[in-house]
Amino acid sequence: MTAGMATGTTTAATPLGLTAVRATEEVAASAGPVSLTELNERAALLTRFDRSYLVPAPVFLSVAAALTHPRRPGGPFRVLTIDGRRAFRYHSLYYDTPCLRSFHEHRQGRRLRFKIRERVYQDSGERQFELKVKGRRGVTVKHRRPLTGTDSPLDARQRDWLTGTLRAAHGIDAPTVLRPSLGTDYRRTTLVADGERVTCDADLLCAEPGTGRAVRGDPALVLVETKTAGHIGAADRLLHAHGIRPAVFTKYCGALGALHPALPANRWRRAAHRVFGGER
Repeated sequence: MTAGMATGTTTAATPLGLTAVRATEEVAASAGPVSLTELNERAALLTRFDRSYLVPAPVFLSVAAALTHPRRPGGPFRVLTIDGRRAFRYHSLYYDTPCLRSFHEHRQGRRLRFKIRERVYQDSGERQFELKVKGRRGVTVKHRRPLTGTDSPLDARQRDWLTGTLRAAHGIDAPTVLRPSLGTDYRRTTLVADGERVTCDADLLCAEPGTGRAVRGDPALVLVETKTAGHIGAADRLLHAHGIRPAVFTKYCGALGALHPALPANRWRRAAHRVFGGER
């Protein structure tokens, strides 16, 4: 086994043989479509409350079937559809300081903390430089700007934007030195209702740039994130009714903790063990 590659739950399937990829594909195929323009009109949610859930594939099918049912009170959730495609490949490259300031500020639960990443929508080639700030009262605020050509988040223009945005919008000093710290790849299906968005991720792979160390997510778990303008949405209530509670998990912090057991990552250890397995 190559160092850093997860084992155990990462190769297991559910008792029914149902994988997260298959479950999300089934939901995407059966739900009504919604365009990107309509998604932005109904649930852009650049300022929002986020909650993460680790959902076994059969439970996900049950929850998603209820959300997308044509006769759901308030109307069905619909699936984001672009050029006929209902599942999208994402690549994110996170940036942090050499001492992992972002990781440690999240570990410490700092009142104002942030993540910096480049996001690539692999099916279209679109690239965005993104800044996510967790603010007061648990609200997440996302800032983004497009990257074109050979633009890099480490370019002077992008660093100026990052510095100005952190200072003007949040009163935070930007890092003076950044370097790539983690890459993530996954498939995402997005369900949408008025004021609410549910992202459903499968086939997760997290890799450390330059070292070749990587961990792969359990193929039987759907990583669900709910994004709402308020504290609890319809998807949250339905997940809770199925016995699924929010997990203390982020792809960035959970994967770094899995890749580097010496990091003080107890906050995410239990959830990361479920996602990536325990044996390294």
